[in-house]
Amino acid sequence: MGKKKKDVEKVAALDNEYTKEQYAEFQKQQKQLIFRRRRLAVVFLVAFVIFIVSGIQLMKDYQQLNAFKKQQTEAVAESAEADKKLQRLEQDVALLRDDDYVAKLARSRFYVSKEGEQIYNIPELGGSTTSSSNEQKQSSQESQSQSNSTEQ
Repeated sequence: MGKKKKDVEKVAALDNEYTKEQYAEFQKQQKQLIFRRRRLAVVFLVAFVIFIVSGIQLMKDYQQLNAFKKQQTEAVAESAEADKKLQRLEQDVALLRDDDYVAKLARSRFYVSKEGEQIYNIPELGGSTTSSSNEQKQSSQESQSQSNSTEQ
């Protein structure tokens, strides 16, 4: 190794116009190479930053989309429930327009009787009032369908 160092020291640089011109050209090329590398690094850095920012924005949009989908399913379920309630209320309105049903309802709930009629209250075994109201609705629907069929 020491031998190479001595060899380098023994080599002398030519000090003429051509070598100076070549050395200046070499220096110029080195500066251009450094400038190009730095410019390429800046371009890659800018592209990387844009990629990261767009990726973060994409993730936020995806989360927001999922939240909107969840809200949509909740709204659809709520709408379906409201439609069912509306349908039940429309059925109740239709039943309340029937005079026979109103009379039967008044007899069962408020113990209204016709003249000369006696009402006896018989409690149900289950004690469930909802089942009796369901039975009343079914029987009133049956009577309404019978009255509709006789009218036709």
